[in-house]
Amino acid sequence: MTDASVRETADRWLAAEPDDDIRIELQALLDGPSDDLIGRFDGRLQFGTAGLRAAVGAGPLRMNRLVVQQAAAGLARYLLATDPQARQRGVVIGYDARRKSDVFASDTARVMAAHGIRAMLFDQHVPTPVLAWSITHLDAAAGVVVTASHNPPADNGYKVYLGDGAQIVPPHDIGISAQIDLVDPTAVTLAGADDALIESVGDGLIEAYLAAIPAVRRRPDVPGVPVAYTAMHGVGGAILVRAFEAAGLPAPHVVAEQFEPDGTFPTVSFPNPEEPGAMDLLMALGAAVGAHVAIANDPDADRLGAAIPQPDGSWRRLGGDEIGWLFADYLLSQTSGDDRLVITTLVSSALLGKMAKAHGVHSAETFTGFKWIGRTMLDHPDLQFVLGYEQALGYLVAERPLDKDGISAAVLFAEIAGVAAAEGRTLQDRLDDIATRFGRHVLSDASVRMTPAEAAAKVRALQADPPDMIGGRAVLSVEEYPEADLLRFELEGGVRVQIRPSGTEPKVKLYGEAVDEDPAPFVAALQALLD
Repeated sequence: MTDASVRETADRWLAAEPDDDIRIELQALLDGPSDDLIGRFDGRLQFGTAGLRAAVGAGPLRMNRLVVQQAAAGLARYLLATDPQARQRGVVIGYDARRKSDVFASDTARVMAAHGIRAMLFDQHVPTPVLAWSITHLDAAAGVVVTASHNPPADNGYKVYLGDGAQIVPPHDIGISAQIDLVDPTAVTLAGADDALIESVGDGLIEAYLAAIPAVRRRPDVPGVPVAYTAMHGVGGAILVRAFEAAGLPAPHVVAEQFEPDGTFPTVSFPNPEEPGAMDLLMALGAAVGAHVAIANDPDADRLGAAIPQPDGSWRRLGGDEIGWLFADYLLSQTSGDDRLVITTLVSSALLGKMAKAHGVHSAETFTGFKWIGRTMLDHPDLQFVLGYEQALGYLVAERPLDKDGISAAVLFAEIAGVAAAEGRTLQDRLDDIATRFGRHVLSDASVRMTPAEAAAKVRALQADPPDMIGGRAVLSVEEYPEADLLRFELEGGVRVQIRPSGTEPKVKLYGEAVDEDPAPFVAALQALLD
């Protein structure tokens, strides 16, 4: 775009912008250097299988009301074109506590109503899994949740589900994006906030979700143990406490400083349980109250982090795969039938497949992202779903919702700790027992920052000319997963290393796994091949 066309577009956005703070920011961009303005207007946020996600700010490359209105209008057009019952079935809309989440959700409802589509708008903050669960409960045509999940505080996002309750996958993302392209973001029609097509929902759906929680327990006869919990300043805290009560578990000890929803995240710079330091307050509380396990939700409560005490009195944060192993080991011992199915992703540990084989049940390995786990569940209605997990702290331990659920997972994880205690054991003992049976699986990962184009080019170069040796070990096989942009190298000695461009960040991500040895040197050797 030329400087003149960028400024013309920015002027139209300024005239249409409904929020004073964004108008002030946009005017400052217009008054400043052209490069800064072009950086906001040379393109738009791309709508993909993760929806939209970016910092809140002015322009089509940030999250703001005009961008959301455009996305909502594109979604409405897509639903009307693909679902004859879309107007009657409607769209259920939820939101978290981040900056502008409530107005983004309200605008979405008003856009849907303007298109003649019933809009069911939550009247309170709601965890993502509750919104996702509500879609099939209501037989809605789609669901939208305004959240940036565990992203930094400045961000917000827009996540879309279709009527089957699963996150969108191709070709739906492409179809919705094409409809968004046809919408002028400065001229989207909004119905009135009091339009008859906009319904307020909330307590009834939350109660229905909580009524389903006790079914995730496998041993309700086993008493609970002390549990420490943090909501990470997100929207899951109150509902998780109620979920524990509904499931017959003692109320968890909560990190008070992080319990109430607060989109500024005052005690953590990066509200992600995977980040170093994010669970420090939680582990301190766990030690103080003698907890058997400390659990954390991310801000929209779809992820579950955990830490456990060690024999020397210290606390250790569990890796995402370790939590998955504990779930799998427990659930496969508490269920029966050779029609059982467990699902994980390409970059998660290979151990789940070994566990499934030992129990004589089905296992599936799918692309990165929980949307593919939900899709695999839908593709196998003849099988008994037991567990789906990805190493990025995403777990599903029930048949609904068709997305990760950190609340129901927390309930079951607390039960696992209770069962271990009833047996005179700890969660660390259970992990040690898994290692005894299957070998100690050790994982390592790394990332290298580079532009998305550079990241894709590096992976393509390795694909075109794969190495014969990595870290002094012979490469036994190279597997390509083009749908996931992933390369897998199986090395001599049972070492596995993988590489892919990140789908959400400007970096290449590398993963390693080995049995009874450290895969980090092999990850480093693969990383060195990028230079």
